[in-house]
Amino acid sequence: MAAANVAQGACLCNQLQYEVTLPSKWVAHCHCSRCRRAHGAAFVTWAAVSDWNFRIARGAEFLTWHRSSPEAQRGFCNQCGTPLFFRSTRWPGETHFTVASLTTPIDKAPQMHVFWDTHVEWVVLGDRLPRRTAAEMGKG
Repeated sequence: MAAANVAQGACLCNQLQYEVTLPSKWVAHCHCSRCRRAHGAAFVTWAAVSDWNFRIARGAEFLTWHRSSPEAQRGFCNQCGTPLFFRSTRWPGETHFTVASLTTPIDKAPQMHVFWDTHVEWVVLGDRLPRRTAAEMGKG
């Protein structure tokens, strides 16, 4: 059982497992085109912790990193293909992980939508979370 200040996650085949020590830095829904394509979804919900609060608990040999842009890389399970992690020079010292891959609760609910200016029109969201554009995220 996870300690109250630790959240655990895993890929679909459960070969790759990770732990994050809470508190998380933030939780947000990302609507950028790269996240959408990498996950095959309308948006991806990410959370972040400092690198020193992230660890692979099991199956490090199944983790593969793909350089998805000059400044970023995405980590996935090379057995089942589950996309799990994101790191970027834009957010140094942070590891981002998919909230949907958690197997235990996290400490916060999503706080905002990011890269909203690139969201898909075919999903209608009814929440009242703030919506930030690429320019507001420092990329524009």
